[in-house]
Amino acid sequence: MDLCSINEIKALLARHGFRFSKSMGQNFLIQSWVPQDIAAASGAGEGTGVLEVGPGIGPLTRELAKRADKVASVELDRSLLPILEETLADCPNAEVCSGDILKTDIPALVGEKFSGLTPLACANLPYNITTPAITALIEAGCFKTITVMIQREVARRICAAPGTADYGAFSVFCQYHTRPELLFDVPPECFLPAPKVTSSVLRMVPCPPPPEVDDEAHFFRVVRAAFAQRRKQLQNALAAGFPALGKEGIASLLTACGVAPTARGETLDIPAFARIAAALAEA
Repeated sequence: MDLCSINEIKALLARHGFRFSKSMGQNFLIQSWVPQDIAAASGAGEGTGVLEVGPGIGPLTRELAKRADKVASVELDRSLLPILEETLADCPNAEVCSGDILKTDIPALVGEKFSGLTPLACANLPYNITTPAITALIEAGCFKTITVMIQREVARRICAAPGTADYGAFSVFCQYHTRPELLFDVPPECFLPAPKVTSSVLRMVPCPPPPEVDDEAHFFRVVRAAFAQRRKQLQNALAAGFPALGKEGIASLLTACGVAPTARGETLDIPAFARIAAALAEA
């Protein structure tokens, strides 16, 4: 069965009485090169176990199962389970886990399914859970690589450099924990139904936290305060987030850190945020 053939997909879905759910952000692939290239980019191979999120009808699952020793796919939509049972019948190393990835104990699931294997994460993520799903996969702290297909605008935001329009708090979060790399775009016509936006495939390789950050929670409190109101100057944004110092105190602290009080949060890189966070911790 060709899981990227429109005719075979429609016949499969009709056979099971399946209807697309807009609330779940369901868009199925209809170009075979896409799951092939995503699976190839994921690093799946001998000795690896892959956690997939939202397998749909299973085209990416099948490609991953050809490469990895084990694939465990978490699917929220229970109406897809009998379809996946059919489409993955000849993939004994692929297992579908019914559940919500946002409510799943990911490290526990990885430990249970991938004992003795190197865990990877790979997914064509539903658009409606992109940010929380990526956050959950990163915070799980157990994957060698995380390869996802998401909206192009979110992928660009994750990879954005300081001083660009796309750079924000989520950019800092992802770049703090990983080295993100934009791999390739996937146009809307590669999906059924076709979404209104272009997608991109992104690979993130987890990395050690920056050595200059002593208190991660405090660091991200500073980052969130800096981006809470993007048009505000940094002295005003941080004064709102740390009112005890007042605007003048914040201005002096920023100057001592080598940052202009009139700068904006989107111009700062991680080391600059780390200097400010350390200074605020001592103030």
